[in-house]
Amino acid sequence: MSLTQTLKVKHEEKDWIKDQWHRHRRQKNRRKRLVLSTQLALLFIFIGLWELAGQLKWIDVLIFSYPSKVARQIAKDALSGELWPHLGITVAETAVGFLLGTLIGTALAVLIWWSPFLCRVLDPYMVVFNSMPKVALGPIFIVMFGAGYTAIVITTLSITVIVTTLVVYNSFNEVDQNLIKVIRTFGGSRRDVFLKAILPASFPTIVSTLKVNVGMAWVGVIVGEFLVAKIGLGYLIVYGFQVFNFTLVLSSLVIIAIVATAMYQMVVYIERKLLKER
Repeated sequence: MSLTQTLKVKHEEKDWIKDQWHRHRRQKNRRKRLVLSTQLALLFIFIGLWELAGQLKWIDVLIFSYPSKVARQIAKDALSGELWPHLGITVAETAVGFLLGTLIGTALAVLIWWSPFLCRVLDPYMVVFNSMPKVALGPIFIVMFGAGYTAIVITTLSITVIVTTLVVYNSFNEVDQNLIKVIRTFGGSRRDVFLKAILPASFPTIVSTLKVNVGMAWVGVIVGEFLVAKIGLGYLIVYGFQVFNFTLVLSSLVIIAIVATAMYQMVVYIERKLLKER
C-alpha cells in the first residue's frame, strides 16, 4: 500500500471515529432531553391534578389547599416583604451547616484514618451517635447554646458531620491496597500514602458527599427551627400549623423544595467542574 493510500485510510478512520463520537453525543443529549421532558410532564400533571381536585372540591382545600392558592400566598408574602427575612435566615443557617459539616467531617475522617488507635476508640461512639434521632438532641443543644442561631447550626452539624465522616472514612479504606504497597515499597511515609494515593482516589467521593450534605443540612436546619426558631421557614411551618393555615405551611414547603433544588444543582455544577479539572 502506497503512502497516499495509507494516509487516505487513516483519514477515513479518523472521520469514522469522529462521526461515532458525534453520534454518541447526540444520543446522550437526546436521552437527557427525554428524561427532562418526562420529569416536567410528571410535575405538570401532578400540579394540574392537584389544582383540579382543589377547584372541584375533591379534596379538603382547608387542609390540602391547591397550587394557585399556594402561589398567591407566596406572591403576597414576597411582595409584602414578609418572606425574605425568613428565607434569608434559613438559607444562611443551611449554608453554614453545609460548609462546616463538610469541612469538619472530612477533617475528622482524615484524623481517624491517620490514627488507627483513635479510629478503634471512636468507632462505637460514631455508630451510636449516628443512630440517635437528632430531634432528641435538640433540647440539649438549646440548653447548651441557647435558643437561637447557634443551637440550630449545631443541630445541623450533628447530622452533616457524622454522615460526612463515615462516608469519607469508608472511601479511604476502599482505596486499592496495591497503590499503597507501591508507595511503601519506594520508602513513602504515611503522609506520602495519604497525599499520593488515599486523597486522590477518594476525591470523587468527597465531592459527591457535598450533594448528600445539601439534603442533610436542610433537614438539620428545619428540625432546629421547629424546636427553637422565631424566624425562618421552619418557624413559618410551625406557625401555620398553630393557626391552622395550611396554605402557609404548603407554601413554605414549596419554597424549601425550590431553594434546596437550586442549591443541589449548584453543588452538582461545582462537582462537574472540579472533577473535570482533575
